Amino acid sequence: MLIRDARSADWAAVWPFFQAITAAGETYTYPRDLTFEQGREWWMLTAPGRTVVAVDDDGTVLGSAKMNPNQRGGGSHVASASYMVAPRHAGRGVGRALGEHTLAWARAEGYRSMQFNAVVEANTRAVALWRSLGFTIIGTVPEGFRLPDGSYTGLHVMHRPL
Repeated sequence: MLIRDARSADWAAVWPFFQAITAAGETYTYPRDLTFEQGREWWMLTAPGRTVVAVDDDGTVLGSAKMNPNQRGGGSHVASASYMVAPRHAGRGVGRALGEHTLAWARAEGYRSMQFNAVVEANTRAVALWRSLGFTIIGTVPEGFRLPDGSYTGLHVMHRPL
């Protein structure tokens, strides 16, 4: 697996799983009806942010991550990131590789820590992955996320010093 900077042309390969994941409404606080162009604007970042793709030996896009300052101004020394793995490639270590890559990027860029603002509590695979990469839950917004079935679950704030 190779992780490289995303190119404009990669959006066509990212969009199908981005759209499926956001439309499912189970793991992201994004609107469920984002258009192709809106999704591109939200995901394909420019400096000081960065978007990458994980590709296999054939060049198939397996997943993607975007990383950026968590806040501006006085909070710009804390990084943040978001990740999506194509469902058909789940369980192959793509999310872990992207997570490790973004942590290395944040360290190299001089960030002091990384924070995720909204990890859906019911997304237990993601919570377990981030914990295994050294993140801790520093708080949970009770019922901060509405699932598609109308029930509510918490939104974790997760943090890791670099």
